Amino acid sequence: METTEKVVEAYVRYVKGWATIPNIKCKGQLEIDLLAVDPVNLERYHIESGVSISGAYSKLTTKPFSSEDLKQRVKAAGQRRTLGYFVERKFGNPSVLETLAKFGFRNGNYTKVIVSWGWEQGVAEEARRHSIVLWDFRDLMREIAQTVIGERPYHDDDTMRTLHLFSMAMTQDGSGKAR
Repeated sequence: METTEKVVEAYVRYVKGWATIPNIKCKGQLEIDLLAVDPVNLERYHIESGVSISGAYSKLTTKPFSSEDLKQRVKAAGQRRTLGYFVERKFGNPSVLETLAKFGFRNGNYTKVIVSWGWEQGVAEEARRHSIVLWDFRDLMREIAQTVIGERPYHDDDTMRTLHLFSMAMTQDGSGKAR
């Protein structure tokens, strides 16, 4: 599991309070990053993370997706930053849909979410046309920080503990006083 996927799972579990299942293997060497269920209202979520801080590939785009270009090492990173990649490969692939069905996720009974380091103009509108919700990773990080600031519990979850410590470091000086 990638670090950013762990952060997204920590956000969903500890900020949203949802139950999660990460890294579900599908046929054809595909994987579902995260399934989540809100235990209060039983809403279901299929969450895929595509977070990059590389200047050229940080934002999600509406550039055309090509399965052939995805196979070429020099073009793969750019392909993974297209909305089409998520629509076709992460949400719409028959193997993924078959695996989702085993968990009771069927067309129309769950929300598809992409977590990204921002997106280009027009991506949000195109995502809505595909019934996909976009979450900005930076907003998730800020919300986690706001949730844990002032808390003193010990987190057994390594990711959440690290985020908590980082949040404390950002808000306190060397003597422990607020910045």
